[in-house]
Amino acid sequence: MNKRKILIGLSLLLLFTSIFPYNFSTSQVAANGEQLFVKAEKLYLREGPGLSYPVLETLKEGTELLSIKKEGDWQHVKYGEMEGWVAAWLVKSADSRSAAKSEKTVIAQVNDLNLRAGPSLSSPVLTKLSSGTESKFLHQEQDWIQIQNGELVGWVFEKYVTIKEETILETPSTPSNNNEESNVTPQQFDPNTFTINVNAVNIRKKPDLTAKKLGVATNGQQFKVISRDHNWVEIEYKKGAKGWIYSFYGTFTKQLKSEQSSKKEQTNNFVTVIYNGTNLRESASTSSNVVTRADAGNTYPIIDNEGDWYKIALNEERTAYVANWVVTENNNATGQTYQNHENQSEDRKKGTLKGVTIVLDAGHGGNDRGTTGARGTDEKDINIMTTELLRSKLQAAGANVVMTRESDVFVDLRKRVAVSHQTNADAFISIHYDAIEDSSVNGFTTYYTNSYQQELAEYVHAGLASKVDLKDRGARFGDYLVLRENRQNAILLELGYLSNPSEERAITTDYYREQATLGIYQGLLNYFDAQLEL
Repeated sequence: MNKRKILIGLSLLLLFTSIFPYNFSTSQVAANGEQLFVKAEKLYLREGPGLSYPVLETLKEGTELLSIKKEGDWQHVKYGEMEGWVAAWLVKSADSRSAAKSEKTVIAQVNDLNLRAGPSLSSPVLTKLSSGTESKFLHQEQDWIQIQNGELVGWVFEKYVTIKEETILETPSTPSNNNEESNVTPQQFDPNTFTINVNAVNIRKKPDLTAKKLGVATNGQQFKVISRDHNWVEIEYKKGAKGWIYSFYGTFTKQLKSEQSSKKEQTNNFVTVIYNGTNLRESASTSSNVVTRADAGNTYPIIDNEGDWYKIALNEERTAYVANWVVTENNNATGQTYQNHENQSEDRKKGTLKGVTIVLDAGHGGNDRGTTGARGTDEKDINIMTTELLRSKLQAAGANVVMTRESDVFVDLRKRVAVSHQTNADAFISIHYDAIEDSSVNGFTTYYTNSYQQELAEYVHAGLASKVDLKDRGARFGDYLVLRENRQNAILLELGYLSNPSEERAITTDYYREQATLGIYQGLLNYFDAQLEL
């Protein structure tokens, strides 16, 4: 009797499965009932899996959906009490984050940055990297970072680089843009140009996510299309070099033919950002609105130069301005090339400044006159006269001297600091003359902000005190941007009060400038000689 019941049960089961076949597709089982989120600014919920179906609802970014099943590039979902279809590449699951890979890129902030064989100043130099060079982050040990640059693996000093962490997208579930039609009907666009629409995506040797990575393409970059293979695009990513990018990460668009693109083709000039969080502004001024912020390594074509600012192209329609002290230009055509001296003290002998890099900063300039003396002296003028005289003394002693300005021009304070960083200055000396409402106040003062700047301040101040006859106001703390924001050894000198008529008469003479620069020179020489004894 039991055997008969078992046979009847099996027969009924076979009959049931023949009428209602079950699909054991692994992908559908995994997708069914999964929670999804909209990852586009807007997404249409349609009656069926295609653009020809009517729109039931417009969904906003972050809207929660419940997966029912997936058919090709379309996802059947439940939204509240409503069912419909959405473009599958514009929704994501909680698990989709695991498909993204975080990578760190190291951006050189200075020219001639030494790439060493080991994490030590005594290790051999493998090569020198120019400002803006990007390398792959491998490892960090205290102040040293191991990187890969091409075929070379070596170490750089952390102080002279920017580290940029980015997410490299590797799965089709990542959004390629915010418009579903642009991906479904690429034939609407010029098939000869492919524009990247995500922050970063790998260029691969073959049309396969496991293929060797050749490089990274970033948002807004355009490439010539060589061929297409299903969802992959073969591009020319640099002259004579080809690679593959997954087509979900960009669109086929018309190449830039506007004023900025024609200039780009003529000059082939680009700027590369060297600091994370760099402001890109509406106009060439630090007071203008911020259009967006860029991280180190981002590259933009130059449209024009306006003083200390570059006008750059963000994309086909948008432009912005970036200060030239936070970027590096690809050919250094318009800017001074600063040499980086990581550590040359071993080449220097006592009593000389050979191998020492000193930045001289003549305060104010251009439309910024600084203070005006009781007798009509403009501070900006005697600042530059003093720094020129000091430069000649320092160069005669073998120093590599860099000037933040060499004529009557305005230089932004942050650019002055950037020059200090880009040159890896051993000392940054900002030259000024003082003023105050009380015309009886007189004397010279040396300022520092950070504790590591105090010793230099005291040495230079002592040198000054030995050569000039003004009241000694001491080496003291002062909150100045060129010192506060400066990672290098930096001080600011106030060489007397122009607001004091009798002192103004004395400190504007050739004799005073000669004695003051001699004192500064002697203080610097004493400071660097003392460093050799440590």
